[in-house]
Amino acid sequence: MSSSPISPASLPATTPDNLPEWLALLESRHAETVINMGLDRVLAVKERLQLAFSCPVIMVAGTNGKGSTCAMLESVLLRAGYKVGLYIKPHFLDFNERARVNGDLASDADLVAAFNAVEAVRGDTPLTYFEFTTLAIMHLLSGAGMDVVILEVGLGGRLDAVNIVDADVAIVTSVDIDHTDYLGDTREAIGFEKAGIFRAGKTAICSDPVPPQALIDHANAIGADLWLMGRDFNYSGDKQQWNYGGRGQRRNALAYPSLRGANQILNACAALAALEALKLELPVGAQEVRTGLVTVELPGRFQVLPGRPSVILDVAHNPHAAAALNQNLGNMGYHPYTYAVFGSMHDKDIDGVIAAMSEHVDHWCLATLPSPRSATAAELAAKVQAVQPERDERTITTFDDPGAAYANAISRAGENDRIVVFGSFLTVAGVMAARKSALH
Repeated sequence: MSSSPISPASLPATTPDNLPEWLALLESRHAETVINMGLDRVLAVKERLQLAFSCPVIMVAGTNGKGSTCAMLESVLLRAGYKVGLYIKPHFLDFNERARVNGDLASDADLVAAFNAVEAVRGDTPLTYFEFTTLAIMHLLSGAGMDVVILEVGLGGRLDAVNIVDADVAIVTSVDIDHTDYLGDTREAIGFEKAGIFRAGKTAICSDPVPPQALIDHANAIGADLWLMGRDFNYSGDKQQWNYGGRGQRRNALAYPSLRGANQILNACAALAALEALKLELPVGAQEVRTGLVTVELPGRFQVLPGRPSVILDVAHNPHAAAALNQNLGNMGYHPYTYAVFGSMHDKDIDGVIAAMSEHVDHWCLATLPSPRSATAAELAAKVQAVQPERDERTITTFDDPGAAYANAISRAGENDRIVVFGSFLTVAGVMAARKSALH
């Protein structure tokens, strides 16, 4: 996420020679609470970097489903034998998770070289943490000899740093209410911001079944080739398998994606529509599609961990995503009790998220997150209490961090119960880190 610009004057004369020091330097030069929208600074540095891609670029925006769609595209294209670059965010444990080259995390050395390249041409232009790292990762991918590059948009679309690149195929997965301070407080306003990644004469895909009219109008106004779910592509199926139907291509007898959840079929459709649009440049066979969808992995998206009690990790942090998570919990079968480990940023629709999840949660373990933007556990508790008052079979407890909240849930849950860790990426990352340290 963009933040206040790094001041060139405050940078040392010599740049760091390792990734942890580079990241610490960038983080120390910005205030996480400020977001700085606009593309002028990033475009100026892009020109100096001579940043350009010599392969097809697929860009993915949306309120929810961006990461899943990117991961499906990467998985299928890797199975088809292509060299695939992926920029995805945020990360859970290691910054390297944001840049993948041929399915592998970018090395520290490659990232440091990319950071140095940006710093060498930045001059007096101030860049935010997000702008700086976005330019660096795109520079890394542009020089890695890729056959195709997939870029995930961060916030919105029109003014997001990723949008300095003209995508050959632009996807908007879903449009719902989130980041209202920056994108507007209606689906129409947010839809317009996300449609900002569309380009004249290029494929523009929207897999939201009810796309905002503003998105459609913008695509038509600029002359983009708009593909809409239900009009230009669709799906059908039963409990065993499903079929994709596009403008001129059908994919039959597909297995459902390994990423769990009802909305993943919409994300898979968006990915297959993009592949259909690029079928001349990047032909992909039926078996590669099947295998790619079955083997795709993405942490924190209705991720059910092995063992008992059942532990589900999900980065649902807005009402739209929380409603999908709630539906997925309902499809899991019977569990005597459900424990929720939940933390959220202050600027989210916390009431809406809690309301969407209250049907299935018996015990709330609420955590303050390690960010100035975090809502405190006490604030979350007051909101839960308003929606779902505490009684004998229902408890609300507060903790200083997600790891402590998770430890409490584990200590109380029976082997047939389940624990759902959700909310901010920092909630899931905190629990991932706690589990990792417990294993060592």
